[in-house]
Amino acid sequence: MSKDPRNTWQTLDSELVYESAWIAVNKHQTINPAGNPAIYSVVNFKNLAIGIFPLSDDGYTWLVGQWRYPLNAYSWEIPEGGGPLGELPIETAIRELKEETGIVATTFKEIMQLHLSNSATDEHAHVFLATGLTFEESEPEESEDLKIRKIHINDVFKMVLNGEITDAISVATIYKVKYLFDLNLINFK
Repeated sequence: MSKDPRNTWQTLDSELVYESAWIAVNKHQTINPAGNPAIYSVVNFKNLAIGIFPLSDDGYTWLVGQWRYPLNAYSWEIPEGGGPLGELPIETAIRELKEETGIVATTFKEIMQLHLSNSATDEHAHVFLATGLTFEESEPEESEDLKIRKIHINDVFKMVLNGEITDAISVATIYKVKYLFDLNLINFK
């Protein structure tokens, strides 16, 4: 754990209790900030989360719809994917945008980083705004049954406000891009 003086947790022992290709779950014997023994389990992700908001010159974006097994629900989201920890986030963003939507962008700008569910996981996300768009065939993975939807930024923002989009990366990104768009702070070149 961190040597940061603000860290009042003490780790006594750690044990790997589960591992898959995507995650590892570690159980930590700790002393909590009150000085009492505690168990803290952490899900460690083996990939970075990457989100991409493709935006056309006339204010349209593309959402990806898919069934999310852990939620047992259908979800509309910005294009997202996982990138190996050793890969540059921009490389993952370029690949995932093309795979999921068929969109190729000339410009990618990282607009934020997020920690997702930071009370129980170390999952870290990088989010990119993609502009200068051209269109090719998508190449989804075999585990992806994706629907693509072209939608204006004002309408995608309404979807967030109405609770139709609940994915954390998507919600945060849509709020930020809408803010930048409304203030004319997005450069399309």
